[in-house]
Amino acid sequence: MTTKKFDSYSYLLDRTARRVKGYAQQRFASGNFDITVDQWLILKSLDNDRYLKQKELAEITGKDNPTLTRIIDLLCKKGLTERVTHKEDRRSFTVHLTAAGTVKLAELSPQVDDIRMKAWQNLTEQDYEQLKTILNKIYQNLES
Repeated sequence: MTTKKFDSYSYLLDRTARRVKGYAQQRFASGNFDITVDQWLILKSLDNDRYLKQKELAEITGKDNPTLTRIIDLLCKKGLTERVTHKEDRRSFTVHLTAAGTVKLAELSPQVDDIRMKAWQNLTEQDYEQLKTILNKIYQNLES
Protein backbone atom coordinates (compact mmCIF):
# COMPACT_ATOMS: atom_id res chain seq x y z
CA MET A 1 0.00 0.00 0.00
CA THR A 2 1.13 3.52 -0.61
CA THR A 3 1.81 6.03 2.14
CA LYS A 4 -1.02 8.15 0.73
CA LYS A 5 -3.50 5.32 1.38
CA PHE A 6 -2.21 4.89 4.94
CA ASP A 7 -2.58 8.62 5.51
CA SER A 8 -6.21 8.50 4.36
CA TYR A 9 -6.90 5.49 6.60
CA SER A 10 -5.37 7.31 9.55
CA TYR A 11 -7.51 10.32 8.75
CA LEU A 12 -10.67 8.18 8.50
CA LEU A 13 -9.88 6.40 11.76
CA ASP A 14 -9.21 9.66 13.60
CA ARG A 15 -12.23 11.42 12.07
CA THR A 16 -14.53 8.54 13.02
CA ALA A 17 -13.18 8.29 16.56
CA ARG A 18 -13.70 12.04 17.06
CA ARG A 19 -17.25 11.85 15.65
CA VAL A 20 -18.19 8.91 17.91
CA LYS A 21 -16.78 10.61 21.01
CA GLY A 22 -18.36 13.96 20.12
CA TYR A 23 -21.75 12.34 19.60
CA ALA A 24 -21.46 10.53 22.93
CA GLN A 25 -20.36 13.70 24.73
CA GLN A 26 -23.32 15.61 23.31
CA ARG A 27 -25.73 12.89 24.39
CA PHE A 28 -24.17 12.67 27.87
CA ALA A 29 -24.57 16.45 28.26
CA SER A 30 -28.13 16.62 26.94
CA GLY A 31 -29.12 13.55 28.94
CA ASN A 32 -28.01 15.09 32.24
CA PHE A 33 -25.83 12.07 33.01
CA ASP A 34 -23.81 14.17 35.50
CA ILE A 35 -20.62 12.52 34.23
CA THR A 36 -18.50 12.81 31.10
CA VAL A 37 -17.67 10.15 28.54
CA ASP A 38 -14.17 9.85 30.03
CA GLN A 39 -15.61 9.44 33.53
CA TRP A 40 -17.97 6.75 32.19
CA LEU A 41 -14.99 4.89 30.75
CA ILE A 42 -13.37 4.79 34.19
CA LEU A 43 -16.58 3.63 35.91
CA LYS A 44 -17.10 0.92 33.29
CA SER A 45 -13.49 -0.25 33.69
CA LEU A 46 -14.02 -0.65 37.44
CA ASP A 47 -17.20 -2.72 37.00
CA ASN A 48 -17.47 -6.19 38.55
CA ASP A 49 -15.98 -5.16 41.89
CA ARG A 50 -12.53 -4.52 40.46
CA TYR A 51 -9.82 -2.91 42.53
CA LEU A 52 -7.25 -1.53 40.12
CA LYS A 53 -4.01 0.34 40.61
CA GLN A 54 -3.96 3.63 38.78
CA LYS A 55 -1.30 2.28 36.40
CA GLU A 56 -3.55 -0.67 35.48
CA LEU A 57 -6.51 1.66 34.98
CA ALA A 58 -4.37 3.91 32.75
CA GLU A 59 -3.41 0.93 30.57
CA ILE A 60 -7.02 -0.25 30.25
CA THR A 61 -8.42 3.17 29.40
CA GLY A 62 -5.53 4.62 27.40
CA LYS A 63 -5.35 7.69 29.64
CA ASP A 64 -2.11 9.34 30.70
CA ASN A 65 -1.40 9.62 34.42
CA PRO A 66 -2.22 13.33 34.94
CA THR A 67 -5.52 13.03 33.03
CA LEU A 68 -6.48 9.86 34.88
CA THR A 69 -5.65 11.43 38.25
CA ARG A 70 -7.91 14.38 37.46
CA ILE A 71 -10.78 12.09 36.39
CA ILE A 72 -10.42 9.92 39.50
CA ASP A 73 -10.35 13.03 41.71
CA LEU A 74 -13.64 14.19 40.16
CA LEU A 75 -15.25 10.76 40.51
CA CYS A 76 -14.14 10.59 44.15
CA LYS A 77 -15.66 14.04 44.82
CA LYS A 78 -18.91 12.80 43.29
CA GLY A 79 -18.77 9.76 45.56
CA LEU A 80 -18.69 7.32 42.64
CA THR A 81 -15.20 5.92 43.25
CA GLU A 82 -12.76 5.79 46.12
CA ARG A 83 -9.09 5.22 46.62
CA VAL A 84 -8.07 2.45 48.99
CA THR A 85 -4.54 1.90 50.28
CA HIS A 86 -3.04 -1.14 48.57
CA LYS A 87 -2.90 -4.17 50.87
CA GLU A 88 0.71 -5.06 50.04
CA ASP A 89 2.18 -1.63 49.29
CA ARG A 90 1.08 1.16 51.64
CA ARG A 91 2.63 3.77 49.30
CA SER A 92 0.21 2.72 46.58
CA PHE A 93 -3.56 2.70 46.29
CA THR A 94 -6.26 1.03 44.27
CA VAL A 95 -9.41 2.58 42.88
CA HIS A 96 -12.82 0.97 42.99
CA LEU A 97 -16.50 1.81 42.60
CA THR A 98 -18.52 2.87 45.58
CA ALA A 99 -22.11 1.72 46.03
CA ALA A 100 -23.19 5.01 44.41
CA GLY A 101 -20.83 4.31 41.49
CA THR A 102 -22.37 0.88 40.99
CA VAL A 103 -25.85 2.42 40.99
CA LYS A 104 -24.77 5.11 38.48
CA LEU A 105 -23.29 2.45 36.22
CA ALA A 106 -26.49 0.38 36.28
CA GLU A 107 -28.65 3.47 35.79
CA LEU A 108 -26.76 4.75 32.75
CA SER A 109 -25.85 1.46 31.03
CA PRO A 110 -29.05 1.23 28.94
CA GLN A 111 -28.67 4.83 27.75
CA VAL A 112 -24.99 4.35 26.92
CA ASP A 113 -25.90 1.17 25.01
CA ASP A 114 -28.40 3.23 22.96
CA ILE A 115 -25.68 5.78 22.17
CA ARG A 116 -23.31 3.00 21.09
CA MET A 117 -25.97 1.38 18.93
CA LYS A 118 -26.43 4.61 16.97
CA ALA A 119 -22.88 4.20 15.67
CA TRP A 120 -23.37 0.49 14.90
CA GLN A 121 -26.92 0.69 13.49
CA ASN A 122 -26.07 -0.08 9.85
CA LEU A 123 -23.39 -2.69 10.55
CA THR A 124 -23.97 -6.40 10.44
CA GLU A 125 -22.54 -8.67 13.10
CA GLN A 126 -19.89 -9.70 10.56
CA ASP A 127 -19.01 -6.02 9.90
CA TYR A 128 -18.62 -5.44 13.61
CA GLU A 129 -16.41 -8.52 14.09
CA GLN A 130 -14.20 -7.56 11.13
CA LEU A 131 -13.82 -4.00 12.40
CA LYS A 132 -12.96 -5.25 15.88
CA THR A 133 -10.36 -7.64 14.43
CA ILE A 134 -8.76 -4.95 12.29
CA LEU A 135 -8.63 -2.38 15.09
CA ASN A 136 -7.10 -4.93 17.47
CA LYS A 137 -4.46 -5.83 14.88
CA ILE A 138 -3.55 -2.16 14.39
CA TYR A 139 -3.35 -1.68 18.15
CA GLN A 140 -1.15 -4.78 18.60
CA ASN A 141 1.13 -3.67 15.76
CA LEU A 142 1.95 -0.56 17.78
CA GLU A 143 2.55 -2.20 21.15
CA SER A 144 6.04 -1.57 22.47
